[in-house]
Amino acid sequence: MTVVAERTEVGGLLRTWRERRRFSQQELSNRSLVSTRHLSRVETGRAHPTPEMIMHLADHLDVPLRDRNRLLLAAGYAPRFADHQLDDAGIALVMDGLRSLLDAHLPYPALLLDDHWDIVDANAGVDRLLTGCAPDLLEPPVNVIRVCLHPDGLAGRIGNLDQWAAHLLHQVNHRAERSHDPRHRRLADEITGFLGPEPLEPPTTGPVLTLEIEVDGAPLRFFSASARLDTATDATLEGLHLETFLPADEATRLALA
Repeated sequence: MTVVAERTEVGGLLRTWRERRRFSQQELSNRSLVSTRHLSRVETGRAHPTPEMIMHLADHLDVPLRDRNRLLLAAGYAPRFADHQLDDAGIALVMDGLRSLLDAHLPYPALLLDDHWDIVDANAGVDRLLTGCAPDLLEPPVNVIRVCLHPDGLAGRIGNLDQWAAHLLHQVNHRAERSHDPRHRRLADEITGFLGPEPLEPPTTGPVLTLEIEVDGAPLRFFSASARLDTATDATLEGLHLETFLPADEATRLALA
């Protein structure tokens, strides 16, 4: 009875991920080269997948590492991916390398964020942007999306708030759709509440969307670039990303230089 329960559980989880990706069994079969018959047997618990089959299907379903561990555990196998705390010695060298990139980006702002946009670390350039925000918004963990769009955060100083808010809300909704993490959905609902009933304006049609923000009484314009660890084999590291800001005009470059 125990084996049947495990098979049913992992099969149900794989079916849930397939449905989240809006794949039919036929489409997943075409992508993974696993027969629809076998996929059906796995999903209904009539066939018990090997660890290799679970990882193969997870690859084609774009399942995050932490959830791949859950799939393996549900099937009775050991997890394959580490899940360290950020201060764990096992990832210290990687974290030191990422933090060195923050310093190298000065005098421009740069942040290291986790998968929920909470600030893990930031360089001194970010301090200037956050000056004047309500103290409670800067109590750890500081969520950069909340700080940007909260009325007591940066919202009053962002000149193109509608466009920037639309951009951030799209990012949060996209990640919520991929991860199905309830924290992402709660964040999307929270920031929608900040924005009010008026429809958001679409992004501008320039080469890049810029953040237009007043800092120390001067209007500055930035564009942002994000980077992730595509080679991460640790669930915590997979969720980290660097968010860097660069001057979008000469006046901004001179003001920060």
